Amino acid sequence: MRRRQLFILGAGVCVLPAWAAGAPGTAPGFDVQAWPAKSGVPAIPSADQTGQTWSLPSLRGRAVLLNFWASWCEPCRAEMPALQALAAREQAQLAVLTINLKESPEAIARFVQISGLSLPVLRDPQGDSARAWGVRIYPSTVLIDRDGVPRATVRGALDWAGAEGEALWRPLLQPARKR
Repeated sequence: MRRRQLFILGAGVCVLPAWAAGAPGTAPGFDVQAWPAKSGVPAIPSADQTGQTWSLPSLRGRAVLLNFWASWCEPCRAEMPALQALAAREQAQLAVLTINLKESPEAIARFVQISGLSLPVLRDPQGDSARAWGVRIYPSTVLIDRDGVPRATVRGALDWAGAEGEALWRPLLQPARKR
């Protein structure tokens, strides 16, 4: 795992990249953990902030990034523009859903308005979804292939629209037999 500091804030841990913690010249950190073998696929919150309903089965045929975040988490906020750019660019083959941890609808609405976020925001008011997906560090993004199978969890922020991000999501688009 690359060097970084972890800050425990309330219900979760926010990954603060080393560069933000005062280590000049270091890149943001993240790590990738394979999805545990024989683990099931937890449910996701069903409605976003606009009332549209979502389900993983309905997204089969497209890869899915489930991004767990909170507005108090600076690395979470920092990676949102890249997630949004990626979702817009690859919308035919990739869905990006964001899941907000334990914040009020008003706090989410403020963040969406200030940031111009257009990604679906599903609310996890009690943290049940984050627990079910094994998320303890924010941001965390679960990578789900086009067959609906979780493949890995990325803990920490990265540029999803850049080369490092593409190396993680692009393989999710391949049919199972080509992996």
